[in-house]
Amino acid sequence: MTTRSNELPAPRSLSRPRPSPLNPAWQRRLKGLALPLLIVVALEFIVRIGWLPAYQMPAPSEIALTLTDLAEGALWKHIGASLIRVLLGFAIGASLALMFAAWVGLSREAEAYLEPTFAALRSIPSLAWVPLLLLWLGIDETSKIVLIAIGAFFPVYVNVVAAIRNIDRKLVEVGHIYGFSRWQLVRRILLPAALPGLFTGLRSGMSLAWMFLVAAELIAATKGLGYLLSDGRETSRPDIVLAAIIVLALLGKLSDGVLAMLERRWLAWRDTFTGQEAKG
Repeated sequence: MTTRSNELPAPRSLSRPRPSPLNPAWQRRLKGLALPLLIVVALEFIVRIGWLPAYQMPAPSEIALTLTDLAEGALWKHIGASLIRVLLGFAIGASLALMFAAWVGLSREAEAYLEPTFAALRSIPSLAWVPLLLLWLGIDETSKIVLIAIGAFFPVYVNVVAAIRNIDRKLVEVGHIYGFSRWQLVRRILLPAALPGLFTGLRSGMSLAWMFLVAAELIAATKGLGYLLSDGRETSRPDIVLAAIIVLALLGKLSDGVLAMLERRWLAWRDTFTGQEAKG
């Protein structure tokens, strides 16, 4: 009598990928540059042959010249002002979000009191906060930083609460079996298990902080990238508008890259699926 294991197919041997002359990290970076370079070349060609009017869409080479001129002038002042506002607003919003998320995630009582209000508040568009903040806080830096903090708060809060509530209940039961105190339970079980959701929330909150920055700086600002956008619109300079958008995109990518680097370092213990390489 033959056993059923004899009918199972033999496992396929895993082929070892060919060694590459480039570091895999550098390969990914070069692949990430392919689409932007393709867009730049296509836009340069389309504008130069007249398919798009230059007064609406300047050629990328003209935008590069505008960026060079701005870099020799007030661009760094605008970048510095925007960066300080984003970092302060993000730090305040993310810190408050972490405290409230931990409270709501660990306590059903807190969830009953706070979650309905937070669910309503996070559906309010960013521009709807502007008139109220101007009435309460005036047109100085405080109103801008508070608006950015509001934008950063809700992504961090939602993701951290979800991360805490998605922790395997068996892990918490193991902690109770070992007699962990509440602080030990948080430090040794809940926090490590919630770290992936925490970093997802921080990266989403940082992205929203940059988006809310533009809304904040369109209000009576005298410096900042949002002010530069407004100035380019009022002077009918699409090259300045696009240059400011490019700088915003680069700063947003840089800040997200810093958080992604911290995520890889602090979550190096995870053994997760990272996608499959293309077969060569």
